[in-house]
Amino acid sequence: MLTKRIIPCLDVNQGRVVKGTKFINLVDAGDPIELASFYEKEGADELVFLDITASWEKRNIIIELVKNTAKEVFIPFTVGGGIKNSEDIFHILRAGADKISINTAAVLNPQLIEKASSRFGSSTIVVAVDAIKNNSGWEVVINGGRTGTNIAVIDWVKKVEKLGAGEILLTSMDKDGTKEGYDIELTRIVSENVRIPVIASGGAGKPYDLYEVFNKGKADAALVASIFHKKEFSIAKVKSYLREKDIKIRLTKGDMA
Repeated sequence: MLTKRIIPCLDVNQGRVVKGTKFINLVDAGDPIELASFYEKEGADELVFLDITASWEKRNIIIELVKNTAKEVFIPFTVGGGIKNSEDIFHILRAGADKISINTAAVLNPQLIEKASSRFGSSTIVVAVDAIKNNSGWEVVINGGRTGTNIAVIDWVKKVEKLGAGEILLTSMDKDGTKEGYDIELTRIVSENVRIPVIASGGAGKPYDLYEVFNKGKADAALVASIFHKKEFSIAKVKSYLREKDIKIRLTKGDMA
């Protein structure tokens, strides 16, 4: 069994890390590079940067932020937000990102997934899926959760896997920022319907929530924001808790010392 990953998420808006609920009511949470360096020292397995208003504002992600992060951080990091085509992907990867995350552009042009995975390798392509629950299941939404698509999440994740996506970053918009726990049912259903790794996102409020999403939700990784940004729990404490629950987790630097 592969080890589960703990991935701090840094939602970026205008060069600052922010945190809100369902991508609105944003509150400043700090400098992205300082936080990235801190989380690396804390034992994060990877990092994710999401420029959460880039697609909605129809602008490019901040390349300088990617370059400066790559100079300071040596664990894998993924960058998403405002990516429109394979040239955008090329520039972000060249700036130092290990992976890119696409959501809106992938929905509007699914062939971008196939083209990008062929050009850059599927391991660099993460498809972000923002989901909202409706009467028939879950619907894919884009533009930071502002625009519905009438696309069923299960149909979409199966399609992006066939097109060559290397991972799925699955966010429950209903749970995002609530600290009420991940959407376990959504995560489990998606995890059971694809063979590529699923990163669960939206709702982490305590270590038990990560245990639930790994155990019952069958996620391969968990994205975490609020509880780390507010220092309610350290990464080392969360990993220690999960190991006590027999979840296979990578060691932190402190564990290896």
